Amino acid sequence: MNISTGTFVTAKEDRFEQNPIVLVVDDDEPLRLSICELLESVGIEASGFASTQALMDADVLDRPGCMILDVRMPGLSGLDFQSRLAASGISASIIFLTGYGDIPMTVQAMKAGAVEFLTKPVREQTLLDAVSKAIEIDKEKRAEQLASNTNIALYATLTPRERQVMDAVVRGSLSKQIAFDLNISEITVKLHRSSVMRKMKTPFVTHLVRAWQSIPADIRDDYSD
Repeated sequence: MNISTGTFVTAKEDRFEQNPIVLVVDDDEPLRLSICELLESVGIEASGFASTQALMDADVLDRPGCMILDVRMPGLSGLDFQSRLAASGISASIIFLTGYGDIPMTVQAMKAGAVEFLTKPVREQTLLDAVSKAIEIDKEKRAEQLASNTNIALYATLTPRERQVMDAVVRGSLSKQIAFDLNISEITVKLHRSSVMRKMKTPFVTHLVRAWQSIPADIRDDYSD
């Protein structure tokens, strides 16, 4: 077992929503099994794979949690797999664990969004801390995506005029200026603004701004066409 002994903190399952899982990808079977056993001993579900292809065949990439990837493996390497995920629009929390790391490799992985780049052998506590951090990051990303999807759906219910008013409001324009720019009355602006706030389920302008920011610019542009 290449994981050195260390003190670890028991993970509370209720900290993570939707039963997060750690996907361990390493062609070193004894190490892979020992990592899975370590994680499961502290209440974290884990599943091991001998290659990135085996992971893709398992159809578990949509599960919340994180991945522990070896860098050098038969077939697609860990770094190449990270690039493929990014190209597919999959935002995964990845921890690299390798015995062959160097500075350029580490820089490449971290620039591409890796949570940690660890070298073998690794202390149990170090690995568990990295896993906890990676799962929290994944949870935050999923919450942000859910909020974005919700706001996109709400934004789709707005009329073209309401979208114009919303755009002006979030940019800080006053009702009088909006009325002038859109060539409508100030009362009409206020009615549209009230309707926008109601449809977007935002009681305050600050909430409306955050909702607006969570909607991708290309989607806002599509609706404005």
